[in-house]
Amino acid sequence: MLNSLIARENHAERIRIALIGAGSMGLGIALQIKKTPGMELVVITDIDQDACRAAANAYGQPFEFWDQKTSPQDRNNVLLTTAPHFLEENSNSLEFDVLVESTNTIEFALHACLGAIRKKAHVVLMNAEVDLAFGPLLRIEAEKSGVTVTSDAGDQHGVLSTMIEEIKLWGFDISMAGNIKGFLRRHATASSLAEEARVRNLNPIQCCAYTDGTKLNIEMAVLANGLGLQPFTRGMEGPKAGDVREVFSKFDFTRYGDTGVVDYILGAEPGGGVFVVGRCEDKLQSQYLEYYKLGDGPFYLFYRPYHLCHLETPRAIWRSAECNDPILVPQLERPTDVFSFAKKDLMPGDSISRAIGGDEIYGLIDKQEIADQSGLIPIWLLDTEGDAKPRLKRPVAIDEAITWDDIELPDSPIVAAHELQRDKIKNRHDG
Repeated sequence: MLNSLIARENHAERIRIALIGAGSMGLGIALQIKKTPGMELVVITDIDQDACRAAANAYGQPFEFWDQKTSPQDRNNVLLTTAPHFLEENSNSLEFDVLVESTNTIEFALHACLGAIRKKAHVVLMNAEVDLAFGPLLRIEAEKSGVTVTSDAGDQHGVLSTMIEEIKLWGFDISMAGNIKGFLRRHATASSLAEEARVRNLNPIQCCAYTDGTKLNIEMAVLANGLGLQPFTRGMEGPKAGDVREVFSKFDFTRYGDTGVVDYILGAEPGGGVFVVGRCEDKLQSQYLEYYKLGDGPFYLFYRPYHLCHLETPRAIWRSAECNDPILVPQLERPTDVFSFAKKDLMPGDSISRAIGGDEIYGLIDKQEIADQSGLIPIWLLDTEGDAKPRLKRPVAIDEAITWDDIELPDSPIVAAHELQRDKIKNRHDG
């Protein structure tokens, strides 16, 4: 990878990157592109002009705000724009190879990604929400255009996917892919986390999605849907542990069969890490593994004490642009999804102000077939961005699941896109 990028740099054939979203992660991505040979940032967009400027300063090259009504003053400048739909409005005047989507939106991100795919640009998703909700649709459209759409390399699900690829290459079966989560408060609200978010330079809604576990469940569902894994139970087991090496006493791996599961441990060291448990029953190989200090099997622990988010994004960019090889891409028929549960008692007429990271609901992963039998509604389908919000038709008690019968969905672009995705998947199977 590095030699390939150095060669690109030496020949001035850099991978051209468009960045959407200049928040905490977008800022870091701009910084990392600056540090990576063979890549250049050509445009940054965010509705916040100051965020655009901060990302441009992190990148460290001359920039100009682009009103899109005129040609840029200097084609060598990084172009900054606060116009959210600049791809659709300037389809012919802006050239790039890879779009990095780094917002925490769903509806907007979907349209931005589709716009990039129509321009035959690869898409890297530092956005697990749109990855879960519309990954299959983006995959279908990307395949039509001869490009890739992929999860980012540095989020937990991307790191785990890369680890699993290597562990499978070694000849192991995957028993568990696991996250190490620091803390969990299911009923946290964005307003209660405002100060915490400020200290961590995060949006309070993002901070809330991390704290209430919805983000964890979304990331593990994205991983499960890409690799055919499943949760053993709704929301995963998530036992408390002091150290990742305690997984053998916290889980019974003999229960999981051949499918492999996603799960997590809570409060363990190394904080910020991820782990994979592989199974190997080859007697000769087991002798080597015991010599290598991995234990006596048949289950073996592999872990990484960190995931580095934006630092690892260039790997996903390079694999897309150079190799047409995604880090992680979903199956069309998803084995799992993340479903909606009440954070408090909800009454008829109550609206869902913001589904992911909001004050009314949190999300738990479950198997799609179980959710279908129970009528559970995916949390991302309730994450509408306009004024029209989903409303409760019936009371739902705290921690109870919200079903299709409980909710009145407004006409929204997300609902329309959901129906389009469903039809395209059906057509692919019928064809």
